[in-house]
Amino acid sequence: MSDQINTLEDLAAATGVEAVAEETITREPVRDELGRAYATGKRKDAVARVWIKPGSGKVEVNGLEINKYFARPVLQMILRQPFQVAGVEGEFDVYATVKGGGLSGQAGAVKHGISKALQLYDPALRGALKAAGFLTRDSRVVERKKYGKAKARKSFQFSKR
Repeated sequence: MSDQINTLEDLAAATGVEAVAEETITREPVRDELGRAYATGKRKDAVARVWIKPGSGKVEVNGLEINKYFARPVLQMILRQPFQVAGVEGEFDVYATVKGGGLSGQAGAVKHGISKALQLYDPALRGALKAAGFLTRDSRVVERKKYGKAKARKSFQFSKR
């Protein structure tokens, strides 16, 4: 090979492989005709459908205010985390419906849904939410009970004689 290879195009021509252009993916906001962003959040057995729109920071879950549906302050704090990380506290109204699981799983599902909806509404928030780990679905679920066992892994007491 006596020719010099200086650019990606030269390399592509020499090897017969198409050059891959370096492009940055620009994400577009995804909103419905009412200006809302929608996302589905999941945690354990709970599934939450979440809509967010610009507003005063009101959060409604299954038709109830956040402090009525999630009475424990820890669960309310979990729901506020995506807004705190993104730096948009009190700027969005949230309407969510959630089914399945217990209250802790439901709070995690709504948090996941809020995070996904926020990054769809404003793609600039994606970096902060992803760095905090809020866009990743927590895949841990309860292990099923096996036959011949007391619980999923616990055995009955062994007797040698």
